[in-house]
Amino acid sequence: MSRPMLASVLLALALAVALLISFLYFLPPGMWSSLWDQTVMGLPFLLFVFAVSLCMGIAVGLMLDSFFRGELHREEPPPELQELWRQIVKLQAQWRAQTKRVQKLAAEKAEQEERLVERILSEERTRLARELHDSVSQQLFAASMMMSAVMETMPPDDERHRKQLKMVEQMIHQSQLEMRALLLHLRPVHLKGKSLQEGMTELLTELAGKVPLEMKWNIEDVPLDKGVEDHLFRILQESLSNTLRHAKAKSLEVLLIERDGFAILRVTDDGVGFDVERSKSGSYGLQHMYERAAEIGGMLKIVSLKGQGTRLEVKVPLLHRGDDRD
Repeated sequence: MSRPMLASVLLALALAVALLISFLYFLPPGMWSSLWDQTVMGLPFLLFVFAVSLCMGIAVGLMLDSFFRGELHREEPPPELQELWRQIVKLQAQWRAQTKRVQKLAAEKAEQEERLVERILSEERTRLARELHDSVSQQLFAASMMMSAVMETMPPDDERHRKQLKMVEQMIHQSQLEMRALLLHLRPVHLKGKSLQEGMTELLTELAGKVPLEMKWNIEDVPLDKGVEDHLFRILQESLSNTLRHAKAKSLEVLLIERDGFAILRVTDDGVGFDVERSKSGSYGLQHMYERAAEIGGMLKIVSLKGQGTRLEVKVPLLHRGDDRD
């Protein structure tokens, strides 16, 4: 309800109360009941007075409200207020534009810092991999060669020392596998302009010449986005690293194929196997692989049996151009 109408209604009610008081003042007390007994248009006199007063107040309020609204629409604000309003609107537009620029600069700065950190980390990983390969890895290889030479020159009847040296040789061999797994981790995540097929083939070929595993692979040229290729390549690196460190496998098979609208990456070994559910909660590497598969809309499944090996499979749906238009 507008203010003029509310004021009119209150004024009408006050007038009705004043009329009632005047009637009670001038009429003797014995005739007060007649104010209720007498009817006008079917209503007691008192209710009729209140109803008429209320209707008059509403009518006057409507007229006043309509009058004031018309006056407000007809009157234009003074030129000084119009100029002040234009200045306020201009300042608001400038403030919004400045806020957008500040937010954009903050976002660009955060992206630049993130790219800088990624570049520094990639360079540091490459440096560490090179130093480890040139120092520790070469020393382990030399120790392995020396141990083989010592074993060959030992007397055949010295069984006790032969067993001890055999244990040392196995420790050196396991250290070499650990070092190769670490170097695999330190490889740059990105493919550096290569396709996934080229990067996987190069990685597996290089690894086959350094580890005592029977390795087979079948890698098809599957059309994938660059981000999907990087994630699949990193999952392969993590899987190979886990195999080298923990599986004690003798053979390894890697597949990258396209079937039924899916890109499928599969890594299979004949190692010792492990408890997938128990390792999933405590292994950062496994969690990271599951997260990478989810980020590209894929699904990662690991099946492992104790003493029978492990199979890792990632299925990623292929989105063709026709699907993008839909």
